[in-house]
This record gives sequence, structure tokens and C-alpha cells, in this order.
Amino acid sequence: MSDPIPLRGVSMHDGVAARLRAMVFERELAPGSFIDENALAEAWQISRTPVREALKVLASEGLVDWVPRRGARVTELGDGDAEQLFPVMAMLEGRCALEATHRATPTDLAQLQQLHDQLEHHAAAQDLDGYYRANHDFHTRVQQLAANRWLDRATGDLRRFMRLWRGRQLAAPGRLQDSINEHRVLIAAMRSGDAERAGRAMHDHLMAQLAALKALQHQEQAARHAG
Repeated sequence: MSDPIPLRGVSMHDGVAARLRAMVFERELAPGSFIDENALAEAWQISRTPVREALKVLASEGLVDWVPRRGARVTELGDGDAEQLFPVMAMLEGRCALEATHRATPTDLAQLQQLHDQLEHHAAAQDLDGYYRANHDFHTRVQQLAANRWLDRATGDLRRFMRLWRGRQLAAPGRLQDSINEHRVLIAAMRSGDAERAGRAMHDHLMAQLAALKALQHQEQAARHAG
């Protein structure tokens, strides 16, 4: 379960939107599923109005779709979406890594190393969930260190959609070890100040995620046909 998000202290529908967003990202609300507004309002002891307003916010972000006479449905991304989205994110995140390397202070790099150490810990433990969360924190921090508001906006907007897969590719055989190896190349490039290499490493890391996701999808399809 996602951590509880207070519904008071901020505007009601903002608090509800934050909770719903977390549920989508954690797949507590499954891709393609319809959201029961009445059930949520009852469970959270609030009126249906802030739930409806919050769903409008998520719809504007592309996380839910409105279906006539049926309500809000969690966005479900297909193979074609992955083929188009990952290369764009590879370009954006590659640029983030390049600019972050140029701007990062020794303190910034030390903090980034600490995040990488968490990745190492989860990889050694074969903890896919922990690795996914630490990986999100690492990529977000690189994005922040780039300190480019336009790059931050474009990357942040698309990162929401990347999170809908919730690191599924990590379940592909050998992917966890490949991922940590890619991160080792990236953090080494950043710590040595080689911005061009860091940008390439991040780009290749994202494209490797796409290849792993496609391989996993093919395996799942083959398993279904065999069954």
C-alpha cells in the first residue's frame, strides 16, 4: 500500500489527487481499471466532489481517461507507447545527466553516490521493489542537478508516464544486474566530470530498459500461447 497522504492541510482535491496519483503509480489502481468514485469517497470519509475534482487533475496529466457513462479509467500504455516514449526519455535524461555533470558540486556528487549505494544494496539483495524506488530517486536527483527548468518540465511531464510501467523490465532475466552495471558506468562518468560520457551512459541505460521490457513482453506472450 502507498503511504497515507493527508487530505487536510492542503486543498481537499489536491490532497485527494496526490493520494490517487500514488495509487496509480503503485498499481493499487491497475492500468485499465475503472475508478469507483463513490467507494473512495466512502472509504476516505469525504464527499464525492473532491474525488471528482481530483480525477480531473489526473485526467489533465494523462494518468486517467474519461469514458462516457462509465467514469475515469486508469491509463494503460501499450507496446507502441513504449517504442515511442523510451527513446524520447533517453534523449531527455541523457541531457539531464550531461548538464548535471557540468553543474554538480562535490557535495552533490557525494549525495548522488549515496543514492547509488542504495541501488547497490537493493541489487545485491535482489530486491526489485526497493531497487525500483531507489532508481526513481536517483533519476529524479540527476534531473534536479541539471537545474534546467525547461528540461525539468519536459522530463517531469513524461516521467509520470514512465512510472505507469513501474519498472516492469526489472523482472526480465538478468536485467537487475545489467541495470546496476549501467548505473556504475553512469556514476563513474559523473564523478570524473566526463559530461559527454555521462549523457551517453544515461541514454543507453534508458534504451536498455526498453529492450528489456520488450524481451519480457515477448516472453509473457510466448508463455500465454504455450498455455
